[in-house]
Amino acid sequence: MTERRFDVIGMGRAGVDLYGEQIGGRLEDMASFAKYVGGSPCNTSIGAARLGLRPAMLARVGDEHMGRFIRETLDAEGVDTSHLKTDKERLTALVILGIRDRETFPLIFYRENCADMAIDPADFEPAFIADSKCLLVSGTHFSTPQVDNASRTAMRYAREAGTKVALDIDYRPVLWGLTARGLGEQRFVASETVSEHLQSIVPGCDLIVGTEEEIHIAGGNTDTLAALRHLRTLTDAVLVVKRGPMGCVVFPGAIPQDIEDGIKGPGFPIEVFNVLGAGDAFMAGFLRGWLRDEPYEICCAYANACGAFAVSRHGCSPACPSWDELSDFLEKGSPHFRLRDDARLEQLHWASNRAKDWPEVCAFAFDHRSQLEAIAERHGKDESAINRFKLLAWKAAENAGVLHNEGGGILCDGRLGQDALDAASGKGLWISRPIELPGSRPLRFEGGGNVAATLREWPVEHCVKCLVFYHPDEPENLRSDQESKLQMLFEATRKARLELLLEVIPPNGSDVDTKTVARAMQRFYDIGIFPDWWKLQPPGAQEGWDNIAHVIAQNDPYCRGVLLLGLDAPETELEAAFAAAAKNEVCKGFAVGRSIFGVPAEAWFSGEASDDETISVMSGNYARLIKLWRKNRETV
Repeated sequence: MTERRFDVIGMGRAGVDLYGEQIGGRLEDMASFAKYVGGSPCNTSIGAARLGLRPAMLARVGDEHMGRFIRETLDAEGVDTSHLKTDKERLTALVILGIRDRETFPLIFYRENCADMAIDPADFEPAFIADSKCLLVSGTHFSTPQVDNASRTAMRYAREAGTKVALDIDYRPVLWGLTARGLGEQRFVASETVSEHLQSIVPGCDLIVGTEEEIHIAGGNTDTLAALRHLRTLTDAVLVVKRGPMGCVVFPGAIPQDIEDGIKGPGFPIEVFNVLGAGDAFMAGFLRGWLRDEPYEICCAYANACGAFAVSRHGCSPACPSWDELSDFLEKGSPHFRLRDDARLEQLHWASNRAKDWPEVCAFAFDHRSQLEAIAERHGKDESAINRFKLLAWKAAENAGVLHNEGGGILCDGRLGQDALDAASGKGLWISRPIELPGSRPLRFEGGGNVAATLREWPVEHCVKCLVFYHPDEPENLRSDQESKLQMLFEATRKARLELLLEVIPPNGSDVDTKTVARAMQRFYDIGIFPDWWKLQPPGAQEGWDNIAHVIAQNDPYCRGVLLLGLDAPETELEAAFAAAAKNEVCKGFAVGRSIFGVPAEAWFSGEASDDETISVMSGNYARLIKLWRKNRETV
């Protein structure tokens, strides 16, 4: 048989979850919300992609910001969106939800005439369904005539093509019109009408997954074994019962006298923090095994472990583990009852689930503040002139092709360069901005000591850059002060879902050899700081690069890599530094500033150069450095 393009097509709900950030309160008392992709098939598709499957999403989103957010997130996660249609007439579905206590998860669906409930058979063709090993349908998408017709059509195409059909019962009584609209968290309401409707679907399924309550509604009986037996009279599908902390039970054939006689997958003894989305992660894990013909015991282990991660974290799709993370957990387990307190697993979760790869970054750095303030002061100019100059720097980057070069990027600050930062944001560039107070030693933060409050205002596409003047042998009181500030910053970046670029420069006059920077990096790893990026000076000899690479490999193989800084070096020196750095895989590019803008800045602030002339010179300088870096990289 010809290899199929997809492992699974998720069909159904595609919305946005607005998750209350305050834990233990009513939705009425929530003050802020985190935004995630939501909807059962959407969450499962993301989970499947993270586990190494090839998923696609069949749904609709609105022609607005939330719809674009879903599309961009799915694309970044590796989910095919060729059949994620944009509905010009309807808005993307929203869900507002929170964590009240261990048993209560208030939830409001905003799904009145929403985009994903308008899926139509015209949105897909038989060849698309036939190009997948499995079609995943959701019970919710049989709750109205429109989506019922679309889902049954997709199932018919699947049967004709030999594509397996998996049903996530996904029972939400409110979406069947069985409760008041404000009772989205209610999980079970008995309904003969819904049971009969679901029972007309199950004969066409190969896999049916649900909680005990969902098996009850599908089987039309609140006795689990009786419901399973009735389902077995209707379908030969593999039946999977999710049992929360007790794990799950699989019934591939006849239903035994005791539920414990099924194929059991034990759960994991962890804290249940958030049950919302656990079933979606469970389904992703089960599909990873089932679609690869693994034994049911292995499918259960994958599924229960994925569910364990989901119940221990905030959010639904963001909680899904990567394959590396899942494998590590199944091999090593965790000593923590609260999994989110396991620093090793949380680091692995963060690092192995980054949404976008950056194999190369060639960045124009004009985040400088004190240097440009000094130039402006010499020429009698104020901060507004610096802001204008930074806009010119951005235009120079545009003219150099930064928007069309994969790996193009900028470093720019928000205090003196907000207009340039605004102009660059949202274009898919690599963007980093500084948090340190210029020249501070010990390290202090611009915006005050509450760095977490500062970072809450930053878009998630902005990478936090922090320059620290640090030597591993500096006095204990100074070292301790700086390290505590960096630990605070690291924690704040993770809470804000922002990447961290740590720039380390030994102080002027300190003793430096080929091991100094590597020793500093090791110290940071030892105290629990795992930057996504390092920004470093050329270490001189190859031994310096070897030491840096060794420290990263031993402590964080998922690190994005090192960017080379320039420190106002002339182009000839940068050429030699690029030639040496390009030989090392750990170096992913550069972030250079004054070598590009230093001379043009003096001319512009003094009035000797026009805007256009300044843009032209900086653009040329930047373009030459990109070309120079890539030439050296290509010769390796």
